[in-house]
Amino acid sequence: MTLQNLLRIGKLKAHSATAAEVQRLLAAIDRNLHDAAQTGISDETRFDAAYKAVMQCALAAMLAQGYRPSTSEPGHHVTLIQSLPLTLGVDNTTWVLLDALRRKRNANDYTGDGVTPDMVEECIAQGHQLNALLHQHLKCKHPALLQDQS
Repeated sequence: MTLQNLLRIGKLKAHSATAAEVQRLLAAIDRNLHDAAQTGISDETRFDAAYKAVMQCALAAMLAQGYRPSTSEPGHHVTLIQSLPLTLGVDNTTWVLLDALRRKRNANDYTGDGVTPDMVEECIAQGHQLNALLHQHLKCKHPALLQDQS
């Protein structure tokens, strides 16, 4: 699988990212990770916030590569997670774990399947690791997207 193949089959669309949109996503990632760390709210809400941060990291990485997921097609969360080895160089073990978290989030949303405190902590940890990797990647490969455009 390549990003070009995903574009060809309609899972991705070409997109020219701006620094402003990437910086908005970076700020949202920080807010969601902060919210996920709040122990006074339910594990389900904390998990949702951490998972949202993971997805925002994946989206920012994809935007930096010149693509965005086709949200008119089902499965754009799967596409974002599966693209992480191509957009951020995520290893197979991490990719499998992130996909398991995606499936857990889907089960929680659609069947009410609960999340455990361990799952919450794992999702938060993965969010932080992906965020750090994203920042490093943007700094090295796409520094213009980190520059304040105001």
